Amino acid sequence: MIRMALYTSVTIIAIWIIAPIFVVILTSFNEAASFHFPPKSYSLRWYENFISDPAWMRAFGNSIVVALLVTVSATAIGTLAAIGLYKSSFFGKNALAGLMIGPMIIPGILIAIGLYSVFTQLNMLGSLPGFVIAHTVVALPLVIINVLAALSTFDPKLEQASESLGAGQWVTFRRILLPLIMPGVLAGAIFAFITSFDEIIISLFIQSPFLQTLPAKMFQSVTQDSDPTVAAVAVFMMLISVGLASTTRFLKSRPGSKK
Repeated sequence: MIRMALYTSVTIIAIWIIAPIFVVILTSFNEAASFHFPPKSYSLRWYENFISDPAWMRAFGNSIVVALLVTVSATAIGTLAAIGLYKSSFFGKNALAGLMIGPMIIPGILIAIGLYSVFTQLNMLGSLPGFVIAHTVVALPLVIINVLAALSTFDPKLEQASESLGAGQWVTFRRILLPLIMPGVLAGAIFAFITSFDEIIISLFIQSPFLQTLPAKMFQSVTQDSDPTVAAVAVFMMLISVGLASTTRFLKSRPGSKK
């Protein structure tokens, strides 16, 4: 009886979470020029409109460029920070680690307001460097967490053996440490890309008419138009995010990685 109640509760919760996704997917195939559910007829016109509309494609291109740059910066900084935290032992280490993952805990609206104030003074609103810096702030904790998880399974004796055989620190890092933690590094890089690609709150604060990301364009479409193209874009973004997230699961299931 208890097991049946548990299964029923889990099923209801799963349906509650997944149902809105199916509504968006079906709406994206709606032939009518409005958000009508369930659709009376189906069409691919909104997917075609997304691909053929220069404004949508420009926003998509901006999101890809920003996400790629954020992936590079967040992965490089986050990997070095995680290794530094793993190997170091000093007073306040835990506090510093908590500060680094703070953007995951602090509400996004507070981060957005703070960045907006700083970027206004630095004249970086709506600029590519501004977007990269802002998105790196929120993507960095995910890289650090994934790399630290990979480092938790790393055997320090391998480094000692490498150095005892005459290898320097750089060679040991490049040929011993980095290959063994690479699944965590790649997982962190993928999560950094997804975080930047889907970021909406900060993007709304720091965007400009000359540089607008896809989530910000979607928000503008929802608030100003009744164009179902936004549903097609949402499905497209969901497929990208789910595909990349599934890749991280594959990386973590590889031999030598933490399961």
